[in-house]
Amino acid sequence: MKFEKPSVSIADQIALLEARGMTIPDRAHTAHCLQHISYYRLRAYWLPFEEAAPPNGEHRFKNGTTFDNVLDLYIFDRRLRLLVIDAIERIEVSLRGSWAHHLAMKYGPHGYLEPALYNRADRYAQAFAKLIEDLNRSKDTFIVHYRSKYDDPEHPPIWMTAEVISLGQLSMWYSNLKSRPDRQAIAKTYGLDETVLVSLAHHLTYVRNICAHHGRLWNKQITVKMIVPKSPASLKLAMNQNVQGRLYNTVAVLGYLMGIVAPGNQWRQHLLELMDSCPLADEGAMGFPHSWKNLSAWN
Repeated sequence: MKFEKPSVSIADQIALLEARGMTIPDRAHTAHCLQHISYYRLRAYWLPFEEAAPPNGEHRFKNGTTFDNVLDLYIFDRRLRLLVIDAIERIEVSLRGSWAHHLAMKYGPHGYLEPALYNRADRYAQAFAKLIEDLNRSKDTFIVHYRSKYDDPEHPPIWMTAEVISLGQLSMWYSNLKSRPDRQAIAKTYGLDETVLVSLAHHLTYVRNICAHHGRLWNKQITVKMIVPKSPASLKLAMNQNVQGRLYNTVAVLGYLMGIVAPGNQWRQHLLELMDSCPLADEGAMGFPHSWKNLSAWN
């Protein structure tokens, strides 16, 4: 099938929205938003305001839909991404430190590079190749200093390596550790089973990439799922066991982990305030359970 849709000017985009039933309170402001955000990007945020399309017909907007409704939902999602990536950044830094410290203390500064520590040789080879690529590209002062001063061992100790690898790479190194006690010792820092932490690191890598690339998050169906924790009890009670692949369980875990890595933080309160700020954001589409604010985890 050949793509034959024409390019549409911003003025005609506004006319199209109006023809489909959207109220445009301020045409100049709407034109500005379409110029700097784009019609196609905003389209994902007006889908919840559309009526079901008739057969072979155009979608129409529900009565009372305004462009400001769409923009409010877009701004909510942007603020949500910033809040989520703030938590993931702190947790990522903590995971790097916990991984590096455990392996350094047990196997020495460079023991992490021993292939025998890892379960699958192909995954180790892939992770090692990516590490060398990252190190060769790095201009960090501590990497440059190591290379200028030392030639044996060739590669930096684990606490330096931890500063240059991504969360996705860290997830690969951690999950491939052959020894379950090693994985468990790192997970113990967070009160989690190692199987949960392995899946969570992979899951958070996916969510982080959505945030970093400014993707829609609020009602996203998250395809890289995590194992829902069954302990500790406080976290288990906060989880929505009936929903998989929606954001609520992710933010519940982030709130729990933030309490460990940043005691006294206000992250959960900020999430509550954000949710209250935008009634248009359907909590059900995000996997939030009924009366979730009454759960002890959010109080």
